[in-house]
Amino acid sequence: MRRLTIALLTLLVLLSLGSAAVMAQQVHVVQRGETLYSVARRYDRTVAEIAGANGLSEPYIIHAGNQLTIPSPGGSSAPAPAPAPAPQPATATYTVQRGDSLAIIAAQFNINYFELARMNGIANPDVLRVGQVLQVPGPPPPPEPAPVEAPGEVAPVGPAPPSTANTSGFELGGQALSFAHPGHMKNARMTWVKRQVKWHGGPASNHQHLIDSAHGNGFKVLLSVIGDKNQISGNPGAYYQNFANFVAGLARGGADAIEVWNEMNIDREWPAGQISGANYVQMLSAAYNAIKGANSSTMVISGAPAPTGFFQGCGPNGGDDDCYLQQMAAAGAANVMDCVGVHYNAGIVPPDATSGAPVGSSGHYSWYLPRMMTLYRSFFPGKPLCITELGYLTGEGIGALPGGFAWASGNTLAEQAAWLAGAVHRTRGSGYVRLLIVWNVDATYWSSDPQAGYAIVRPGGGCPACDSLRVAMGG
Repeated sequence: MRRLTIALLTLLVLLSLGSAAVMAQQVHVVQRGETLYSVARRYDRTVAEIAGANGLSEPYIIHAGNQLTIPSPGGSSAPAPAPAPAPQPATATYTVQRGDSLAIIAAQFNINYFELARMNGIANPDVLRVGQVLQVPGPPPPPEPAPVEAPGEVAPVGPAPPSTANTSGFELGGQALSFAHPGHMKNARMTWVKRQVKWHGGPASNHQHLIDSAHGNGFKVLLSVIGDKNQISGNPGAYYQNFANFVAGLARGGADAIEVWNEMNIDREWPAGQISGANYVQMLSAAYNAIKGANSSTMVISGAPAPTGFFQGCGPNGGDDDCYLQQMAAAGAANVMDCVGVHYNAGIVPPDATSGAPVGSSGHYSWYLPRMMTLYRSFFPGKPLCITELGYLTGEGIGALPGGFAWASGNTLAEQAAWLAGAVHRTRGSGYVRLLIVWNVDATYWSSDPQAGYAIVRPGGGCPACDSLRVAMGG
């Protein structure tokens, strides 16, 4: 009898231990758009705890469908919240209409257009037939019903909670080189100023004055941060983490948004031989986790690739932005950014044009704002766009444009003002552009790179575009 009692007690102890182990950890299925930081915050754990429990190493890239073990908090047996069920895939059909492109259709159904091509066995994504029937993702599940107020309960009245980095409301800003014209910017209804930070070592506190001057003048500040491409080559992983530590310091200092690098698809900005969207996403992931750990309200914007068709594809020495974005998407970039960075500076047609640019390469999408927006949206359908450079070049009142920019020689100052206003109308009404930064406000440099020709504050101090932008923003 005594032996039986001991055996039963042993069994109960083992069952108890097993039950505690089950209660001590849960399994979370990663959903689209989640990061290790957001999962950790959901379960009230640290990034390091979840990474350690799952054998993850920096830069902590996770993908939709991954299963993560959620460890117990400090050995407590309290169960973690149950993970949300994984969405069930569904399909539907779409009939190609005149004027459709695969990118346009993909954006409508929140899918990357390369994935849509694979779904339909399309070898050439640029060739579609009117009437062609495509398999597309089915409709999303219906939204959860709004909570019903109890009888006699009064809905709370008061100010809305403060906005966060991921709100969808459109805002306008300008890139300032000297930040000498805040009055002109406010007249244009700009609420953001973009400043560039070039990091070659040293603490983030060296750049605190950029944040303080913006906030002191009543602006939110976007810091576009680039480092030294030559330092990446030797030990990329170590450099990515050092860079991440630096941008985390900027976030702690109050930066409202940080753009991680700039035009990294070309060898002017990234070391030749190492150019790829996957390499960049390693840096972006390290930066994202560091920034969010330092200041969760700082918006993280991916670096905007240079829009180009020069390379005719993607290779280690340089790549076109469309295939580079594909590489970024495949490497999980959507999990480690709040907004997709976009550049559009090749404006020689109105912002609603989709063809007809007076150049030999008039068929390339980069001449046309609507096609750029559609293309970038198609790669990251669940993320807003942040157009961190948008400008129209004119030499009127300054001089003849240098040879490399002769394509803009016909642009007038009146067109610059009207087209900037039109770009605001289009992006503001899209529903998926979060931020537009005008390139630029106050440049005076005029040589082989005619930055002053993009400036909206012209020689003499006038700003015709400021008035048109104010009207476009609703007065």
